[in-house]
Amino acid sequence: MQPDFHHGLLSVVLAMAFLTACGADQRRTGSAQTAGSTPMNGNPVDWFIDRAQETGLRFTYFNGMSGEFYFPEMLPAGVALLDYDNDGDLDVYVVQGQMLGEGKTLSQATIQPASLPLKGRLYRNDLRVLPDGTRALHFTDVTEPSGIDAHAYGMGVATGDFNNDGCVDLYLTNVGQNQLFRNNCDGTFTDVSVQSGANFSGWSVSAAFVDYDRDGWLDLYVGNYVQWDVNADQKCTGLTGRRDYCTPAVYRPRGDRLYRNNRNGTFTDVTATALKGGPFGPALGVVTADFNNDGWMDIYVANDGRENVLWINQRDGTFKNMGLLSGAAVGADGKPKGSMGVDAGDLDNDGDEDLFTTQLPAEGNNLYVNLGSGLFEDLSAASGLGPMSRGYTGFGTAWFDFDNDGWLDLLAVNGAIEAIRERGDELFPYGERKLLFRNLGNGRFENVTRDAGAVFQLLDVSRGAAFGDIDNDGDIDVVVGNINGPVRLLMNTIGSRNHWLGMKLVGARTRRDMLGARVEIIRNHGPTLWRRARSDGSYASANDPRVLAGLGKSSETPTVRVHWPGGGVEEWRAVAIDRWMVFKEGEGKAP
Repeated sequence: MQPDFHHGLLSVVLAMAFLTACGADQRRTGSAQTAGSTPMNGNPVDWFIDRAQETGLRFTYFNGMSGEFYFPEMLPAGVALLDYDNDGDLDVYVVQGQMLGEGKTLSQATIQPASLPLKGRLYRNDLRVLPDGTRALHFTDVTEPSGIDAHAYGMGVATGDFNNDGCVDLYLTNVGQNQLFRNNCDGTFTDVSVQSGANFSGWSVSAAFVDYDRDGWLDLYVGNYVQWDVNADQKCTGLTGRRDYCTPAVYRPRGDRLYRNNRNGTFTDVTATALKGGPFGPALGVVTADFNNDGWMDIYVANDGRENVLWINQRDGTFKNMGLLSGAAVGADGKPKGSMGVDAGDLDNDGDEDLFTTQLPAEGNNLYVNLGSGLFEDLSAASGLGPMSRGYTGFGTAWFDFDNDGWLDLLAVNGAIEAIRERGDELFPYGERKLLFRNLGNGRFENVTRDAGAVFQLLDVSRGAAFGDIDNDGDIDVVVGNINGPVRLLMNTIGSRNHWLGMKLVGARTRRDMLGARVEIIRNHGPTLWRRARSDGSYASANDPRVLAGLGKSSETPTVRVHWPGGGVEEWRAVAIDRWMVFKEGEGKAP
């Protein structure tokens, strides 16, 4: 039985021009030449092109710096991809900052904001597919008519349909009080922060919606950073010997929060009973997945300068921190790292969720490979990911198959937190390049940043990164949030030259995206692929909740087996490829 086509754009078969100019083997070699990296005319092209300005996605995050070096100024700029109007394409939400410090005004800002008023903004995707198959991409700022009024000092954003009405909602993390905006399913939102009970006040960075108790309703995990107040801000110096931003070690960490969904539009804080005895903070990244393959969602938290936490679900409403015992809490040397961005994905196609975290320049990024039951081995050095990332300060990141060959690659966006000495007297000397790592399919990665495009050579102070198929052409694009710099829209130009399968997974009683569902893509030729529906991970950002799997050169129609968050398993056979499709719980066959 084939799944029904989604209404709107998802009901259109996205016929792809499958180019074969570069005939790479499905299992990668060490060559830097990726399948599809050169068009048929032989001229090299950028794999990613920044199209933010030309498509109307014009936005700059303002961090409010006034020369006081207030600690929060270096950590924000989350972004989100979500289909808020259910028209089948991804819209964009970006958080915004403010001035910090009592009595501080915009006239005292070191760098002036690019646009006023200062508030988080929602951009509607007005994607059109023309008769010749060309995709006309354009964004419209719909912040005012949407009713979203986000005036706090914004850090990040999480997305999920918390009330099961089929429309995705927004949770905003701030320095100050967090906000929850309920989607009214008519293009507008209502601020339900207070009545929902999830309006934590302090300093939150990343959050994640997750159905941890398998009741069919999304709960909420909020990662909090440190106990900071503008009136008690500490004075610190950096490597240059000049005044610079402090490290989190100067402040006490603040405890995270877990909110259980009451199924009536409200949440209950169950932190004290559900997360007993675990260390907290300073939390920067949060990702949810079933790490021990028992069918229940777990939570991994990347902490800045302290051991990371792996909350293993005990299936009774409580969690146990297995971070140290699992091997995923510290580096290979046994020391905590400055973990910031994080994501989970099956890098080796063996059916379990592996972990990647971004780190500080002297540390190198970390790869924790899952041994199958929630125990991890640190293969940062052996994979090459650790050494290749030294010298960079990593933030937003994700496992994504950028060239659709069936192996998950990695992108890390970077930006320093201490002034770079070699940059002299620059006003904001923190910019760094992005890094793109290609999965070779043998446990190792190669740095292919030089081939990724001119935008990868720009020195941005990048933080948030959201991943998803923005133009519905079958490959993953990226939106990057930068401090005191323009948002980047990295459009993928090569992924759709291989075969692919796009899946929207919805529940039986609602059209809600089934976050946490695992997809098993079974083929007669080539490895079985495992992918997960998720909107969390990265850094302070929210991803496309749909699942997109690259199939390489194979035109075989696979069997798709969906492992639903509630425990059920269904499959669809001989699924058509090179298109987006909807799989609804209850409409598949028993495997």
